[in-house]
Amino acid sequence: MSDPFNPELPSIEHLQARARKRLPRFAYEYLSGGCFSDINIQRNTDDIREVLLRPYYLRDYPGSNMETEIFGKKYSAPFGVAPIGLQGLMWPRATEILAEASHKHNIPFILSTVGTASIEKVAELTEGEAWFQLYHPAEEEMRDKLLTRAAEAEVPVLVILGDTPTFAYRPKEIKNGLSIPPRMSLRNIFQMCTSPTWSITSLFAGIPEFKTMKPYIPKGLNMKHLGEFMNKTFSGRLSEDRIKAIRDKWQGKLVLKGVATCEDMEKAVSLGVDGVIVSNHGGRQLDAGQSTIKPLAEIAKEFKGKTTIMMDSGIRSGSDVACTMASGAEFTFLGRSFMYGVGAMGKRGGEHTMIMLKRQLQQVMEQVGCERVEDLHKHLIAD
Repeated sequence: MSDPFNPELPSIEHLQARARKRLPRFAYEYLSGGCFSDINIQRNTDDIREVLLRPYYLRDYPGSNMETEIFGKKYSAPFGVAPIGLQGLMWPRATEILAEASHKHNIPFILSTVGTASIEKVAELTEGEAWFQLYHPAEEEMRDKLLTRAAEAEVPVLVILGDTPTFAYRPKEIKNGLSIPPRMSLRNIFQMCTSPTWSITSLFAGIPEFKTMKPYIPKGLNMKHLGEFMNKTFSGRLSEDRIKAIRDKWQGKLVLKGVATCEDMEKAVSLGVDGVIVSNHGGRQLDAGQSTIKPLAEIAKEFKGKTTIMMDSGIRSGSDVACTMASGAEFTFLGRSFMYGVGAMGKRGGEHTMIMLKRQLQQVMEQVGCERVEDLHKHLIAD
């Protein structure tokens, strides 16, 4: 089999540009867009790239090792695939493609509750190594059903979502009438016709569905009623009581995603979570908020050693991974970056992107003279 790395697409920026050409506009805008004016999406990446690393050239240097251990498992790199909803809408079978690639490359994959593959399918593809992100249901009965299925699938890490307490105001999605399947407006039909590879692949893959939620969705709902059902079923706002209840029921590792302040971090530690992901949901929820790298530094300074501290949002390269690790993260996750890879290259896109990020990170570590990712903080040029 040929090498999945394509030298014609050597960066996330190249992958994004190609994905934009291959995806219907409504699918691309769902992937790339944020809320209001998309301000915090760019701020996330811009602020990471203000971080500077100090190179040491005149040292004995045996080489770099990017292996990273968290929750008792050693991964091949300090990054994984963040949870994204509606992946199968953006590219057919994208969830399965990324789950399989993650397992092959020994990095964690997080399945979203509103992903387009089921807990059981992803557990099978990853041999029980995928993590699961719980979008908190409004009713305890639904919560318990999902927790039971995750436990029966032997999911090792449960991620509970804290950074989407409300549905975001996303003008592009409103205009595009985004749903599964997409609304058949003349505009959307034209966009599908001008994206033949996406359309043909979608035809063979079938209509994407919320596979994890499928057993609970009444049959025969039209798109309007499906949307009403999903809105009624989920309540994204977490509370200390909700987290306590999950902590009591879940026997595996528990991670809280969406911490953005030291105040919330202190509560998370007191509630006994095993880790947190500093996140602003990829800049998709609050344009007026901070980037993720800003609170990460404060949180790591005060809470390092008390729980595992990770980060997502805005990471677009191996250099960004290095700067995030140097700023205090013990692990990182990327969402859009991997989806740009799949959108650009289809079933080979996941592997291509993982290989690319590993090569980029290795080059940075070798350039600054860092042997282990946990030592990247020693290369940080502090403000």
